[in-house]
Amino acid sequence: MDPRAHDRTHTILKVLVGSHAHGLASDESDRDYRRVYVIPTEEMFQLGFKYPATQWTKGDGDETAWEVGQFLLLATQGHPLILETLLAPVITADEWGEQLRVLLPALWSPQKAFEAFTNYANNQRTKLLDKKDGRPAKYAAAYIRVLYNLCELLKSGSFHIRIADTSAGERLTHIKNGQYRLGEVMDWGEELTQQAQQLTSKCRDESDRPRINAFLVAIRRAFLTP
Repeated sequence: MDPRAHDRTHTILKVLVGSHAHGLASDESDRDYRRVYVIPTEEMFQLGFKYPATQWTKGDGDETAWEVGQFLLLATQGHPLILETLLAPVITADEWGEQLRVLLPALWSPQKAFEAFTNYANNQRTKLLDKKDGRPAKYAAAYIRVLYNLCELLKSGSFHIRIADTSAGERLTHIKNGQYRLGEVMDWGEELTQQAQQLTSKCRDESDRPRINAFLVAIRRAFLTP
């Protein structure tokens, strides 16, 4: 694996996310992407170094990007958007990106995942109730989808990105299309939250810091320019 040392950043993974990846897209749905990149290691040795902030760009589709160190840190905190990136349909991935994807079992722990996923879900619920952007159906679907994925993660160590193909798919498709009653969505969300609480108490998966650090050290060495 030969890094392109002349580039300031090198993309190791880019994936498709959002409604097109979830199988819930309409004709008006934009394409959303997430990307993980690496900076030259020598930049980290310079005075005043700080990890690059999360990048967001809009072009042919919205793209969110993280430097690999920050990405891994967020992953250990159970951030649902980060963990989803490791399972989403791949647009491009080099050998480092493929190695990053298989790190998923080492990155999450039950309690942190529960807290991060439910916090994100509750944020979507608030937007639903506030009818943010005049698109409550979008947030209703996101609220349920994230909680459903959390339960999958706690049961099996992974979750479906294309949620339209799961047992929840038909109901979620109706919700995304605005065919729902608010009370039913709220009840379903509470049911999934309670299920996730029970699964968290029984789940014995734990993160593997030595494995994460071994990957991070290896990629930093590879991207240290001579």
